Amino acid sequence: MSATRKKYFARLVGRCLIFVLCILLYRVQPQSFLVLDGMNFFRQISPLHFLWLIWVADIFLQIVPIKNKVPLGSQKLFANRFKPFRGKINYKALKNYIVSTTLAAYKVFVIWCLLVAVIGILFACGVISKFALFMISVLFYVCDLICVLIWCPFRLIMKNRCCTTCRIFNWDHLMMFSPLIFMGGFFAVSLVVMSAAAWLVWELCVMMYPERFWDHSNAALQCSECTDKLCTQYCRKLRTDP
Repeated sequence: MSATRKKYFARLVGRCLIFVLCILLYRVQPQSFLVLDGMNFFRQISPLHFLWLIWVADIFLQIVPIKNKVPLGSQKLFANRFKPFRGKINYKALKNYIVSTTLAAYKVFVIWCLLVAVIGILFACGVISKFALFMISVLFYVCDLICVLIWCPFRLIMKNRCCTTCRIFNWDHLMMFSPLIFMGGFFAVSLVVMSAAAWLVWELCVMMYPERFWDHSNAALQCSECTDKLCTQYCRKLRTDP
């Protein structure tokens, strides 16, 4: 198991603990969740402030170029992680690849919007509370790493080889925090806005620098060049990758 994969499993355990601790906190000290309301974020200190800081730091790491700390799948939009492929780039094939993966990506987007719409309707009808909205986001926070490390349902639509080549790798925070759209308040709005900004940076780079996102124009995305080894099947692919 690679060092990056070990770190990701440790992070998954940490996220599961956060999920459990949030439930326990609500049972023991429900007033801590008042920071979710309006501008109460600035009126009292709560353990949720630390979780907010963790989330903000995670988003920040997606919009600045970092050489080694963040997996290539998340950082491939930046020039410092681009390794030109030997020979001339087939721009027609590149365009076809970007168009096809973008169409697949927005199928995921539509499905996710429908899911979030259902959550919003349940909240508007009083079926679920603000706390439930918050916990759904925390659950998505856990599921994000399950998708990376164990099984990703989005691959059924995206048909991507692995997370490193995934077209929607940096959509994670926008998807995670989308249920918070209905909550209002600084805590929720700030996370939604920042995650939307990270998503916009990613999408703009796909349009401006498509060669960074295709493994036949960016050699760093080839299995043989992989340093993260997040994929459970990377050994087999290293043997078969051209």
